[in-house]
Amino acid sequence: MTTAATVPVVGRPTGTSGVPRPPRIPAWASWLSTVAIFAFWWLGTATGLVDSRALPGPDKVVEAAWELTEKGILGEAVLVSLGRVLAGVVIGLLVGVVLGLLSGYFLVGEAAVDKPVQMLRAIPFNALTPLFIIAFGVGETMKVLLISVGVLVPIYLNTFAGVRGVDRKLVEVGTVYRVPKFLIATRILFLGALPSVFTGLRFSLAVAWIALVTAETVNASAGIGFVLTQAQRFVRTDQVVLCIAIYAFLGLFTDWIVRCLERHFLRWRGSYQGN
Repeated sequence: MTTAATVPVVGRPTGTSGVPRPPRIPAWASWLSTVAIFAFWWLGTATGLVDSRALPGPDKVVEAAWELTEKGILGEAVLVSLGRVLAGVVIGLLVGVVLGLLSGYFLVGEAAVDKPVQMLRAIPFNALTPLFIIAFGVGETMKVLLISVGVLVPIYLNTFAGVRGVDRKLVEVGTVYRVPKFLIATRILFLGALPSVFTGLRFSLAVAWIALVTAETVNASAGIGFVLTQAQRFVRTDQVVLCIAIYAFLGLFTDWIVRCLERHFLRWRGSYQGN
């Protein structure tokens, strides 16, 4: 006799566990909303509903991009900004993960580290700019360190939360079998906290691009922020919108990279993927 528990869901493929698999959505479908925004933007400027002096249309922005590309400015600016963000993210990621592991694993580490990082979290990194200029000058060091401070806090918070979310029985088993504390921290706690670390990295990348804007407005001779400052000075609204669009797409690009890494390194995680 066939019972209700063994009857598959009609019209939905099931996995080995008998649970219906979620329908697959094409990758291009996630861009439909973005395309719709650009379409409304173009229609608004083309029909005169939006003042083109305040918000130039996509065609004007593309012309500005071509103009800056021909002059060799745009490509250099993107590469310089990407280099600054990459350097700042690497420093902030390493420091944030190490502090998060120390604070999450050791109570002494939490007592020594958590309060200073929490105070740093309450300080807008923009307010640190004058202090960093005095301490490190107006060169690349100041810019990279300002980005790394913005990256450090979300990474630390998520690493700490991930470590404290690991099942304590796993740590107890490692302690019983006399596993060295370094291996417990790296093989049990870090791997258990890895999903939270990736979440913190996605938040940190958004903060890194915001910090980059602040850093590149201080004595910068290259970078997207420098182009943005020059465009504002000469009232080139098309170039201003272009820089904003580049920040947005670079943010999407770096977030996409992290999501690809997340899918690769967290293949063992059987978490809910949507329905």
